[in-house]
This record gives sequence, structure tokens and C-alpha cells, in this order.
Amino acid sequence: MFTDEVTSHFENPRNIGTIADADGSATIGSAASGEMLKLTLKITDDKIVEAKFRAFGCPTVIASGSMLTEMVTGIDVSEASEIKASDISIALGGLPADKLRYATYAESALKTALANITFQ
Repeated sequence: MFTDEVTSHFENPRNIGTIADADGSATIGSAASGEMLKLTLKITDDKIVEAKFRAFGCPTVIASGSMLTEMVTGIDVSEASEIKASDISIALGGLPADKLRYATYAESALKTALANITFQ
């Protein structure tokens, strides 16, 4: 059912955690609803230098958060703002139609975190 890439990111998620002094953050969904993704970003000179996530839910939400952190780390904020759910799904080798909402969660978390940037 899941691609090797989804399985890899679920079994060995990258960049798990929370950045204490994050410049941007967002939480989409809630643990109470059974689906949640939290993203924190550290930005230096308009570049995302660190991204971490926490997730609650199925393997696909964890894989989407993990892949997103890999995709955005090291790129300019403007480039990150162009990432779409479809890009995350493609990077994961394709998500089943009933799981695409988790890539959308990741996209929403990214867009919200970028909109909430405040420098410490």
C-alpha cells in the first residue's frame, strides 16, 4: 500500500522534534482529532536553516512531515513557499488518494509557519 519512501520516512523519520527558538511555527489538526502535524522553522538570511516536526496519526502524516522538513531545509523562504502537497506526494513516491490529505496537512503547516515568521 505504501511506497518504499513512505515506509522509510515513517520507520526512520527525519528532523523529529521542536525548535525552541523557532522563527516560524504552525500546528495543523489536533491530537484529539487523531491527526496532527506541527512544524517549526529556523530562518537565517531568508533561508530555512532548520526544520523540525511532530506528528500524531497514521504513517502517512509522519512521512509527509519528515519529507517536508527534508525538502525545505537549506532553501530560501520564497522557494519553500512554492511547495505544494503534490510535490510532497511525488517526493514520497506517490500517496494513495485517501492519504493525500496528509500531504495537504504538511503544505498547510508550511504555508502557515511561513506566514507566522517572527524573528527572535
